[in-house]
Amino acid sequence: MAAPSRKERQACWGARDAYWKCLDESTEDASRCKKLRSSFESSCPPQWIKYFDKRRDYLKFKEKFEAGQFQPSEKTAKS
Repeated sequence: MAAPSRKERQACWGARDAYWKCLDESTEDASRCKKLRSSFESSCPPQWIKYFDKRRDYLKFKEKFEAGQFQPSEKTAKS
């Protein structure tokens, strides 16, 4: 598989940013972002989507952890 061109990369990043913005604004109802998710998936290679999804999860965890809002599960706290 050839590497994405500059335009393809920019389209992917733009779709990712729009999707993430929607998720940030719609914390209660992520279903409102389905169209943006579809655009994100159609604009980016599958391995990039997997990476970006993991990256977002990590960044959200890090944000909560640094703000002191992280609550470990009971199982983790007992060990």
